[in-house]
Amino acid sequence: MVNSFNEWSPLKEVVVGSPIHYDIQDLELSFKVFFHDVAYSAFCYPSYGSDSQKNPPDSQNSITHTLKKRYLEELNEDVEELVNTLKQLGVKVHRPITLSKAIKFETPYWKADCIPALNIRDQAIIMGNEILETPPQVRARYFENDLLKPIFYEYFRQGAKWTNMPKPIMTDKSFDTSYISGQNVPAMQEVYPQNESEFDIGYEMMFDAAQCIRFGKDILINVATKNHYLAYQWLQRHFEGKFNFHLLHQFADNHIDSIILPLKPGTLLLRNPQFLDRLPEALQKWDIIYPPEPTENIFPEYEEDDLILTTKYIDLNVLSVDEDKIIVNSLFPELIKTLEKHGFTPIPVQHRHRRIFGGGFHCFTLDTVREGSLEDYFS
Repeated sequence: MVNSFNEWSPLKEVVVGSPIHYDIQDLELSFKVFFHDVAYSAFCYPSYGSDSQKNPPDSQNSITHTLKKRYLEELNEDVEELVNTLKQLGVKVHRPITLSKAIKFETPYWKADCIPALNIRDQAIIMGNEILETPPQVRARYFENDLLKPIFYEYFRQGAKWTNMPKPIMTDKSFDTSYISGQNVPAMQEVYPQNESEFDIGYEMMFDAAQCIRFGKDILINVATKNHYLAYQWLQRHFEGKFNFHLLHQFADNHIDSIILPLKPGTLLLRNPQFLDRLPEALQKWDIIYPPEPTENIFPEYEEDDLILTTKYIDLNVLSVDEDKIIVNSLFPELIKTLEKHGFTPIPVQHRHRRIFGGGFHCFTLDTVREGSLEDYFS
């Protein structure tokens, strides 16, 4: 039965995402909002043509970016290595439905191409004995969790609670772009006009589960937009009295699991010291492991028309099997050495194209069953 309260207790069951038919990306409004630091430059690539530079597409006329077959084949090899490694460690592995072909779909408000359930940490989180599906931020991912439903139904039959947060309509006006306008990039309204619709209802709940980090009774939650804040309010009300949600204001654009991950009670992996004083006071007293600075040579060289979707810190997105063993990208040996020096046992697994497909081992997995119960680690 579903049982997971933190990021480090002994892992018994996990879902590992599937990259099958991750062939294309729709470069439309929701994609641009989510990947704002890379998406604007996508329209400047020569391969997309001069017209796209003069007339950026609107939400009904997006550019489709095709991912190279070689990257997808190599990603599939690396994900299968992750699956085999977890099985060898005695973990039961579940897999989502795989896409047999690219699927186009249409809501009453917009069109999109469905992507596979690869980064499954993004739209589902296990809160004790409850499966919680979060409201999507990228339109192409609107029906992605349908690929996980056979797994969720099996857990439901075993006694798990199963909740779906309110799904957004996702018209252009649903998105709060003020965070982006405050960054060192062109204001979103200038880059990409937000069209009006008869279905506009104002800002909506849009939020990824990977904006949360679980510490038993206490949950860190990153809030960077009004869309996120609505979800934060929903979570507080839904779990009132059971969990304490600690709001991190604009800790990052959205996901924080390549910035901070607890490795065991009392020990944190933290990207660098600049984040420390923004954490709850209780966490500032924990032992902090600062990883070595990643260098460009640990990543593949890509071509001009390849979209890089993550920062160079993506390999901090590790997966703890228990308080000792941690699955780490074998292509970042300096991190492996650092973890060994602090008494952990790294399990190296190769992951080449993490910057193209936007996720690491924590992103690719949903830990559904871990040992343990609800505990207070902050007192």
